[in-house]
Amino acid sequence: MASQFFGLNIAASGLRAANASLNTTANNIANANTDGYSRQKVKQEASDALRVFARYGCAGAGVETIAIERVRDSFYDVKFRNNEQLLGQVSQKNYYTKLAEQYLEDDGSSGFSSLFSKMEVALESVRTAAGTTETKTAYVSSMQALTEYFNNVYTSLQGLQSDVNSEIKLCADRISSISQEVASINKQINIIEMTGAKANELRDKRDMLVDELSKMISIETKETPVVDENNPDRVTGATRYQIWVAGAYELVDTYEYRKLIAVSRDEDGAVNQNDVSGLYELKWGSGNYKDGDSVKELSDFAIESKIIGGELQGLLAMRDGNNNHYFNGKCTVVNDKVSPVRVTVEVSDTHLMDMTMCTIPEAGKIHIGDKNYKYDSWEYDGEHTYVFTIDEESLTSIPDSNRVASIGFANEYQGLPYYMSQMNEWIRQFSKEVNEIMVGGYTSDSLEGVAMLTGSMDTNSAAQYSYEQLTSLSENKGYYSLNGGNFAVNSVLMDNADRLATKADVTEGESEFGNLTKFKTMLDTQKIFRGSTSGEFLTKVLADVALNSSNAGTLEDTYNALEVTIKNQRLSDAGVDEDEEASNLVKYQNAYSLSSKMIQTLSEIYDRLILQTGV
Repeated sequence: MASQFFGLNIAASGLRAANASLNTTANNIANANTDGYSRQKVKQEASDALRVFARYGCAGAGVETIAIERVRDSFYDVKFRNNEQLLGQVSQKNYYTKLAEQYLEDDGSSGFSSLFSKMEVALESVRTAAGTTETKTAYVSSMQALTEYFNNVYTSLQGLQSDVNSEIKLCADRISSISQEVASINKQINIIEMTGAKANELRDKRDMLVDELSKMISIETKETPVVDENNPDRVTGATRYQIWVAGAYELVDTYEYRKLIAVSRDEDGAVNQNDVSGLYELKWGSGNYKDGDSVKELSDFAIESKIIGGELQGLLAMRDGNNNHYFNGKCTVVNDKVSPVRVTVEVSDTHLMDMTMCTIPEAGKIHIGDKNYKYDSWEYDGEHTYVFTIDEESLTSIPDSNRVASIGFANEYQGLPYYMSQMNEWIRQFSKEVNEIMVGGYTSDSLEGVAMLTGSMDTNSAAQYSYEQLTSLSENKGYYSLNGGNFAVNSVLMDNADRLATKADVTEGESEFGNLTKFKTMLDTQKIFRGSTSGEFLTKVLADVALNSSNAGTLEDTYNALEVTIKNQRLSDAGVDEDEEASNLVKYQNAYSLSSKMIQTLSEIYDRLILQTGV
């Protein structure tokens, strides 16, 4: 038989349950505008009924408050994070592609098209007065303005690459920081939940960090209960929480975490001819790795992977995007019988058999088989064979023949290396055509013509490449040495514009301008760049950058819209609805009042029962 005070216990349990619900409602209302907060609710269930050995069998025993839990659907978390990593990727591409577009577009006065048109006007002036020094000086100056345009754009694009590189390091550092924070929170969560409580606020904090992480890199999470091996039926309350990034790298495993470390490349570690020095490679390290520790403790991180995702993928695409134009071939011969060791590589890609498109660094690292080797120099036979001279000081093993050889890696995006290589290709083709015409002509004084366009050999000196060096068959590199950074007008013409080769016939008088007519015809008809004439350079390159910018912008708008939609869906489930909480407040207040009234009623009954009947 149940105790006479059984009803009081039942009412007290209802009072406690209503009180817990009211406190939870107050907490929800207080955090209605807190970022990342998940609405909480009290989980309660009927207490086990009491067998009373009466005809009606069992009597209800009240209510039990089991837990205070978050209202959150992991389905929306996954959708949100998948969208965030796509949004992060395209937003970085869009931002930096627009900057590149600004550097390249013509403002009507200092852009390529404007300067090229001015150069053509100056050329016409020389043709009308071929023997006049003033017109020649003006023409040489207009050509110098064109070379300086490329110098400035080249410097700007390299500066942009340096900025992207710095942001890659910041991104890697933040990923490492988040991994450490999540591991610390995991420990705090397990300490609390092993007591039977729910660490709701800590779980919200962890989810916010994971949301932030998902925008920087693709992630996958998994949480599993920790089982007592000696007693599998016992609920420990602890969980194992894991995060994988970039498809295969385990960033966090409960209390253990890893770091993504940015390590500067060696001075001779460039993979593109136009790369700025100090670009970062990404390495994978343990949680206890500190700045200054040996990089030998780090393992490789595949920055060429297409599943890195997030802002990191977008930044790497901008910094390293070469439109799949990189050096790759087959190592056919290794000459290790003499010093130094020389490696022969056969290539088949069209862009590797045209020195105007070449982007190989003068010295760097070549990957043969599964190892990297430093090379000091390389030669090209003009067809499909490259020969690399290996740096013997760093040589630890002889390269194997019949193995795949590569410098850098394929990145299909048209990033900054692509735009710089396109610019260099135009410069080399244009310089070759111009110089052939100028060297084949004569000055007004019947002197042999000199090359008009060249490049500085060293930034610390005024020395320039001679025409013989640019066309030397012994080197077989053609105009490879010219790039946007060193592009210049021959100093001979800068000092004396009368050395401009205006005549095609040495026997004609000083007013003859047949050579300039050849030049004009070349400008109007010769297809030197992607099937277009010289003056159409900017149209071609801007078409690329404008298309990339448009695509990235469209995708960013799409993912931003999806972000809002998914966030609203998630908030509809996990967010605090003030109207709903106001309704709950009334409901739980009534429940509390009724439980209190029940206790009051039972108190009166017990008072009469005990004091007036003497029971």
